[in-house]
Order: sequence, then C-alpha cells, then structure tokens
Amino acid sequence: MRIGAFKLDEPLPDLRDPHAFAVLRPWVDVGGVGSSTIARLESQFNAQPLGRLIRPGNFFDFTRYRPVIRLIEGRREIAVPNTFIKWARQPDASDLVFLHFLEPHMLGEVYVDSVLRVLQRLGVKRYCLVGGMYDAVPHTKPLIVSGIASSEAEGELRQVEVQRSDYEGPTTIVILISQEAPKYNIEVMTLIVHLPQYAQLEEDYAGELRLLEVLCSLYHFPVDLEQVKGKAERQYAQLSLAMEKEPQVKRVVEQLEEYYEARTNRVKEEQPRLSPEIEKFLREIGKGFDQS
Repeated sequence: MRIGAFKLDEPLPDLRDPHAFAVLRPWVDVGGVGSSTIARLESQFNAQPLGRLIRPGNFFDFTRYRPVIRLIEGRREIAVPNTFIKWARQPDASDLVFLHFLEPHMLGEVYVDSVLRVLQRLGVKRYCLVGGMYDAVPHTKPLIVSGIASSEAEGELRQVEVQRSDYEGPTTIVILISQEAPKYNIEVMTLIVHLPQYAQLEEDYAGELRLLEVLCSLYHFPVDLEQVKGKAERQYAQLSLAMEKEPQVKRVVEQLEEYYEARTNRVKEEQPRLSPEIEKFLREIGKGFDQS
C-alpha cells in the first residue's frame, strides 16, 4: 500500500489506539540515546517491519548518508539508507509504532506530509519524538530530560519531572510533524535527555537509561533496566576516573555542578550564567564535534 512517499506492507495490522515513537538521526540522537532506546523497546515487544520510503534518494543525499555493502553468506548486498517503520502489539494496552527518521536533505515538506499521512492512516493517537542533545550539564548529577507536549499530555510530563523545553535556535524540518500532528487529532510529545557536552560518548548508556526511566514511568513498560543501569554506572565511573587526571576538565565539571544546581533549583527570575572560561571551553568542544 502506498501512502505518500511510503510503501506499507499489506495487510495493514489492526492497531489498537497506537502510540508512535520516533528517533531522528543525526539530529537529536547524540550518544545514540534515541536509537538505543527505540531498539530496546522494539526488542522488548518483538516489533515487526511495516514500511519504508519507496525512493529514499528523493530525500537523502547519498554522499552524506552512504550506502553500505555487506557480505551475507558469500553474497554482496547493498543497504541503502532509508526511513523505516515498525509496529508491535502490546498486551492489554495501546499498540506501538516505531519510526526511524533520517534528516532529509531535500523535499522536507513532502517528507513531513508523508509521515503525517501514515500516522493518520494507522490511527495513531500520540506521536512522541525521543532523543538526546549536548548541554552544559555534569555527568555527576541526574540527567535532565526536557520536552513539550500537547495540552492533553502536558500533565503527564510534569508528573515524571520532565522540564518544559525553552530551547530556541536551529532545528530540523522534521519538527514540523510535532507542529502539524494536532491538526490530525494526534497528541504530541517530545522527550530529550541533556548529555554532558565534554563527554561526547558514542553510546551514552546513562542517557538511554534516563529516557527509558521516563518512558517506563509514563507507559508502565515491563523493561528490565538493570542491565543498562549497570553499563551506565560503569561508564560514568570511568569518566570520573579520567576526569581526576585532567585538572582543567575537573574544574569545568565543578563549575557545571554549581550551574546545574542554580538551574534546577532557581528561584530568581534571571537565568544563571556560566563563567566565560567554561563557555569558551564548551564552544571549543562544540566546534570539534561539528567538524567531525
């Protein structure tokens, strides 16, 4: 079945008030936290393929997202970067839809419109984008999760201590899905975990754990968090050991701890500020990240 730019497998599953969870690479997926969170939920509920873009080259520059050659039982197979969709049945609760987005380089409005048409056709009740972003936060404190939600879901975020997002700046065209979805009677929610900018881990297990904790509180998912919790504790413990050997980084973390406390417990109207030294240090790290 063709819906917009997507081809969905037939017959379509008969979904029960489905909730959709999306991850967007490379935007808002630093530390791989969005991808790993979605992958864990897919594994938990045995998610099945549902659809993908018919012609991904209409939207993606394949000199930036490279096709990959794999040898499978002696045969060469080429994997072309794509946006794909999965679904899963959840016992005695809303069914689940998982969307793996790539940032489109072209025809962004067509991409967004096609996603919205798919959500509408599947009868999605809520659309939730999950991911991570770098921020001036220390790894020694509980990771902040920020987000927004439509009026129907706003109270749920406050109950799980998700801070209301006050981000202003460059974003992705895919964010238009969250803006337009309420016109289709679809609730929206975003959950973004804030990760320490100075760490820039390829796989940030603490970020994954924090997102899973929030989602499990919201949806009562029966996910065993002990394994990822152990990885997160070991990873950040190693980061603390490495920090002790770098006096400059140690000073930065100490100041970030003070900033974190002022930020999370602020009673003043004025936003707390970092010292010029710390801002310069984080800017230099950010430049290195952008160049890589």
